[in-house]
Amino acid sequence: MSASGQVRVLLADDDPRLLDSLSGLLALHGYEVDTARGGVPAVAMLEQTHYDLLLLDLAMPGMDGHEVLQVMNERGVDTMTVVISGNASIDGIAQALRAGAYDYLRKPYLPEELLARVNNAARKKRLEDRHRAMQARLNRSERLHRLLVNHSPDIVYILDDQGRFSFLNATVGKLLGYRPEELLQVPLLDIMEDDQRERGRYFLEQARQPDDQVRSIQVALKPKFPGRSRRHFELVIWPVHDGEVPPADDMRHRIYGTARDITERLEAEAFISFQAYHDLLTRLPNRALFKDRLSIAITQAAREDRQLAVMFIDLDRFKVINDSLGHTMGDRLLQAVSQRLLKCVRKGDTLSRFGGDEFTLLLPEVRDPESVAQVAEKILASIRSPFSLSGHEIFIRASIGVALFPDAGTHLDALIKNADIAMYRVKNTGRDGYQVFTADMAGTTQRLRLEQDMHRALANQEFDVVYQAQIDSAIGEMVGVEALVRWNHPRLGRLEPSEFIGIAEDSRLIAELDRSTLRKSVRELAKARQEGGRGLRLSVNISPLMVARDDFVDTVLEVLRQEGFPAQLLELEITENLLISDRQDVIAKLQRLNEIGVNIAIDDFGTGYSSLSYLQKLPIHTLKIDRSFTRQVKACDDGACIVNAIVAMAQGLRMNIVVEGVETMLQLDYLRALGCGVVQGFLYGQPDSLERLWQRGAAPEALAASASHGG
Repeated sequence: MSASGQVRVLLADDDPRLLDSLSGLLALHGYEVDTARGGVPAVAMLEQTHYDLLLLDLAMPGMDGHEVLQVMNERGVDTMTVVISGNASIDGIAQALRAGAYDYLRKPYLPEELLARVNNAARKKRLEDRHRAMQARLNRSERLHRLLVNHSPDIVYILDDQGRFSFLNATVGKLLGYRPEELLQVPLLDIMEDDQRERGRYFLEQARQPDDQVRSIQVALKPKFPGRSRRHFELVIWPVHDGEVPPADDMRHRIYGTARDITERLEAEAFISFQAYHDLLTRLPNRALFKDRLSIAITQAAREDRQLAVMFIDLDRFKVINDSLGHTMGDRLLQAVSQRLLKCVRKGDTLSRFGGDEFTLLLPEVRDPESVAQVAEKILASIRSPFSLSGHEIFIRASIGVALFPDAGTHLDALIKNADIAMYRVKNTGRDGYQVFTADMAGTTQRLRLEQDMHRALANQEFDVVYQAQIDSAIGEMVGVEALVRWNHPRLGRLEPSEFIGIAEDSRLIAELDRSTLRKSVRELAKARQEGGRGLRLSVNISPLMVARDDFVDTVLEVLRQEGFPAQLLELEITENLLISDRQDVIAKLQRLNEIGVNIAIDDFGTGYSSLSYLQKLPIHTLKIDRSFTRQVKACDDGACIVNAIVAMAQGLRMNIVVEGVETMLQLDYLRALGCGVVQGFLYGQPDSLERLWQRGAAPEALAASASHGG
């Protein structure tokens, strides 16, 4: 048909009068008509233009109608043809019909007869075109359907009324190794793993219920080859109703479904769950899972009125092994210890790695304290045997604390805490043993526990550095900062130096803490300089234990070199008690630092055993006046006189002065009058991070005024 919807007709005849009359008649009845005088132009027009109907005269000179039909067949011209001829020969008519003509009309003819034949041919042509278009759409739809089904990442299947496969796509071969034809007429239950069949049978029974509900189930299906790993699938099925399949199908297709391989998803979920509740190094339950099981055990023990025990197991001197042999060897030792511990516990017990070198053990059922003691002795004996790792024979011991329910507590946190306290009691009394918690132990282990926590804190970088501004009192500019350390304790919160420095000194961990503080503060000041900050002087407190180390000077030099920080901007603060011994090695170290430009300051000058002789003998650049003297400054009392004397002495020796503890404008004005160059204290704000110190960098008078008004 043409774009307007009219039937397009070509008239082929050698009689021009006949062409004119036929053309007018057909046009009068709504046909779009073209004419061709002879067979040759008719063939040319058929090849150039699509016509729905051809009225063809058989007897034409040059190329007759039979030849036109032959050419149309050869060239695949799809136009319905009605032959018109004055030749009444049966053979001619039969030949034309055999050549593809739809109908035959003999000349002369009545107009009504011609129109009837043309209308019938046009109607048949329209029906054929619609059928052809519909068939093309069906073919495209079927090809698309097959493409989607056969290339689906899921297994697509159809089951008959007996639950047997009547169709499978090719994906079953990729996922399970079967060819689709191998499984035809095989029940779905037969390829389910043996432990899944009962669930699968119930699932299929429910799927046959007369409703429209889509159902799904997760099952494991058997691969064709037994050596392949277990595969898990999510089966989704839809029931097929009676009107949804053709009758010729004999209703074999009852259930349509898909099977999606979810093995990797389940493995990922299992791994995530394992990570959440297990320690990846030892594969033991972690703290969260231990607490969960302990909570359940407490509920059951309370209901049944029986005891349970919690053991806290800590390896003695594990840090020494870690430091000497490396963390890799330390990790391997933890793995070996966990395997030995597992051999000491029963099936219903829970052994967990609580963190670091700490393990906890839950004994949900204990007859009496003696039975718990037997387990503890067994664990200690197991750990005492040497460990052979990579050619090293490693000896290690353990300290075990025991808390019994309900005597040591009725809640999980209390039981864990009290077992921890009992364990620290063992460490405090010689290690390599066990101790059952008693009420008199509570409250006596905080200092010892902080000492143990400090080992982990240094490894976990729980210590932060904050800075207190040092202000030039004459011009009101920040000329330096003092680095101060703070401890972000995971249990006790943020601790001030007064709460842990003494413990660090007693445990001799102060040197490691000093080294960490020096490196971190130098790095942050160096970064600030690179980003456009001024060259502030950095003051860092150094303990006598750090100075006494043979590698003290080398450590300072290495930090300066690695961080690219000028030695002239570093000031190390030491206590005057370090200098009264007059040790030659200390003097040599300070001289060496002085030679490269590092300044030395005496911290809290005047509070110790002061000796004026070392001020001339040693390379001392700065005296820091302790806050206890500054606090007494009012107008001119005894405290002020001490400050006056120190300032006068320093000025006479051409030393710098830094006054600590400046908190009021009265103190600041007094110190200015004395000519004290640099001051620091809460008048200029609390110690803070370097970034916030820069942001807060207003003029000291403004800060002081704000402080004096409660701002």
